Amino acid sequence: MTIKLRLLLWYLNVFSKDDLSVSPAKIREENAKTLPRMLKLVDYSPIKLAAIKDEQIEMRDGKKNRVRIYHPSQEKNLPLIVYFHGGGFVVRTIESHDLICRRLCRDNQAIVISVDYRLAPEYKFPIPHQDCYDATVWAAENALKLGANTDQLTVMGDSAGGNLATIVSILARDNRGPAIKNQVLIYPTVDARLNHPSIDKFGSGYFLSLPRMHWYRDQYINKKEDVLNPLMSPLLTADLSNLPPAFVCTAAYDPLKDEGEAYAIRLKEEGNQVVFKEFPNVIHGFFNMPKLFKECLEAHRNIQSFLK
Repeated sequence: MTIKLRLLLWYLNVFSKDDLSVSPAKIREENAKTLPRMLKLVDYSPIKLAAIKDEQIEMRDGKKNRVRIYHPSQEKNLPLIVYFHGGGFVVRTIESHDLICRRLCRDNQAIVISVDYRLAPEYKFPIPHQDCYDATVWAAENALKLGANTDQLTVMGDSAGGNLATIVSILARDNRGPAIKNQVLIYPTVDARLNHPSIDKFGSGYFLSLPRMHWYRDQYINKKEDVLNPLMSPLLTADLSNLPPAFVCTAAYDPLKDEGEAYAIRLKEEGNQVVFKEFPNVIHGFFNMPKLFKECLEAHRNIQSFLK
């Protein structure tokens, strides 16, 4: 472990302790207030793009959700990335991941659609999964109008968003849905049982704590049995064959790293193309922190190479 990471963990453990007595709504309210200051600390100035637009799209229940559409240029026939943000299915928004999506848009010269799926506990499992699948269907159906190539569709997400990307890929396969060319899973959560060795090893003192993971899960589930549902825990899916090629990355000091690697192994064992990488000297969330971790921009370069 580097000295820089030791100092960061010391700071987080002293000044940024979890308060799980606060309601999700209150946490979101506080996050919205502190987000601009936090982003300045961990990321660079927003990347300028040709166009950024918010749009309301309809979900299967008739409700409307927001998506944010990023255009790198006025060119047509561009690749299309549908992005699902992390946050335990409870917190974070497309605003918290705006800088990530700008970078993905520029680096890959792709149209990026960031999905503002509904959050728990107001909208419990499986509503976020349904929202993300419906948004992906919308993206595929509107690709030409957006200037995107319908044959170049990638689903991508970090943490809980990585979970959502896995499920969208599986649902698209099982329901003859959109033809997804690639899936990119950034330290995904894929097993809600929370019983892998890395969770015990890194579940305290490494930013993402075990109590917080339990809290996220408790906000999200309707009943205990949901934990074993493959739509919540894709690692428990009986058949993982015939899925899009996957780039899966984990962080060396992340409680979720073992389940992410286990999912990559299963994908490969069942005949899928898989690129797996564990980044050293980083914690959960490093993809949001290029100022703190050079590995963040390295991950972006790896994704760029994978998508090419």
